[in-house]
Amino acid sequence: MKINCIAIDDEPLALDIIKDYALKIPFLDLKCTFYNALESLNYLKNNSVDLLFLDIQMEELTGIQLLNILKQKPLVIFTTAYDNYAIKGFELDAVDYLLKPISFERFLKAVDKAYEKLQFDKVLKGGNNSTQNQIPLDEYFFVKTEFRMEKIKFCDILYIEGMGDYLRIVTPTKKIMTLQNFKTMEDMLPSRLFCRVHKSFIVALEKIESVERCRIKIGDRTLPISDTYKKFFYDILEKKKLV
Repeated sequence: MKINCIAIDDEPLALDIIKDYALKIPFLDLKCTFYNALESLNYLKNNSVDLLFLDIQMEELTGIQLLNILKQKPLVIFTTAYDNYAIKGFELDAVDYLLKPISFERFLKAVDKAYEKLQFDKVLKGGNNSTQNQIPLDEYFFVKTEFRMEKIKFCDILYIEGMGDYLRIVTPTKKIMTLQNFKTMEDMLPSRLFCRVHKSFIVALEKIESVERCRIKIGDRTLPISDTYKKFFYDILEKKKLV
């Protein structure tokens, strides 16, 4: 599924960043960019748009005023330098609220939310009656690896290993390197499926074959459990009645 989107921002640098980020994400199709909200009105009235990247504080017409004018409201990701609009943004059912300067990881997380919401709405409306080969909406995510964005199903992951400035995502069939930190990765992973067990390892709980003497057996690897994460890990196993 492609997401048709436009960006509206009175800062040329902000628009350039959104263009650059959008080009890296295969399911985004950035149709147009506008330097003010008034310029975008005619386009929005005559074209189908799934998602707006929308600055709030603009001259002549603010992003919030633009939304109030539109009869058919696309999904919205607010992009702004001011955090005092956050509550108002969520009152307008914004998908997300990005504070400038926007990192690529944070941008990706926001558009992934939009993708899931659009996909979910499509299923509810009966837009896709075929369930064959369809991945559940919350069962995958995208990571940047080399010069592409790669979709990874959560159920395929065995463990994630820290490798200096990179993370290595290990599945039964491949190993994917991505330039991200553990905090960003933990935010993207569902906590019901994954657990941090060491400063250098996140494990998939369902892929654990055995646990003995603070060591976890997954596939052909034995991974350590550090003292820092030991209690947290065993508490999770107990709650899931795995021990």
